Amino acid sequence: MTASTTDTLNATPTTDTTTPALTQAGAIRSEWYKLLTLRSSWAAVGTAVALLLGVGLLMGATYTSGGGDSDVDTVVLTLYGSQLGAVALAVLGILLTAGEYATGTIRATLTAVPTRLPVLWAKAAVFTGSVLTVSFLANLLTFSAAQIFLGDTDQAASATDDGVLTALAGNATGVTLLGLIALGLGAALRSVPGAIGAFVGGVLIVPGILGALPYGTTAVIVRYFPAQAADALGTATPAPGTASPGAALLALLLWSAAALAVPALLLKHRDV
Repeated sequence: MTASTTDTLNATPTTDTTTPALTQAGAIRSEWYKLLTLRSSWAAVGTAVALLLGVGLLMGATYTSGGGDSDVDTVVLTLYGSQLGAVALAVLGILLTAGEYATGTIRATLTAVPTRLPVLWAKAAVFTGSVLTVSFLANLLTFSAAQIFLGDTDQAASATDDGVLTALAGNATGVTLLGLIALGLGAALRSVPGAIGAFVGGVLIVPGILGALPYGTTAVIVRYFPAQAADALGTATPAPGTASPGAALLALLLWSAAALAVPALLLKHRDV
């Protein structure tokens, strides 16, 4: 046996144990796969669409000209179910974040992405893109289906009428941003029941209580709370006493940014 052969056999094998960091695009693909494979995702989306379409058809089938809803915006009338659907989609947002803490799978997720923040951004991006698309298509379907019944009434309208398509998109945007706020609450509180309670109480109930107080300033401020701002985005003819669509959208974007900023800070300063 030659010296070179002996050196080769006695040499210590080298193994590259470096694990390449998952990129932001990779994190988005991972979160997209999670969203598609979780039964809770399909259940939440299916519930939201069913509520939206069911209530829309009910409103269209039972509506009569000159009734109590004759002064209601047509888009608002047909999309009443989006208020219930928004809760189902908010629960989905919470499950995408707090759900991982409940099952313990968040440890594996953060191990794969040690920089952590890309996980939060990926969850937010996947949720926003998916919910916005589904919500807009469901709105368009519900509006068109309800108009089958409303065609001979004073609520007859077309998606091509002034402001209608914008209102349908605005409603979808509002529902999506409300869900994004819920996603942020789930990531911050890391508890599914706690985040649901915070969303229902803080986003849906408290503003209604504040708006009922006999103070003009309070009423003006409440216009820019998340649920009220979302309502202002989903109307073809803005109602008096509500925020303008531009101001409402800006308010919702700021609320969403704040809801994501808190868990981002916690991810940087907590062990898990």
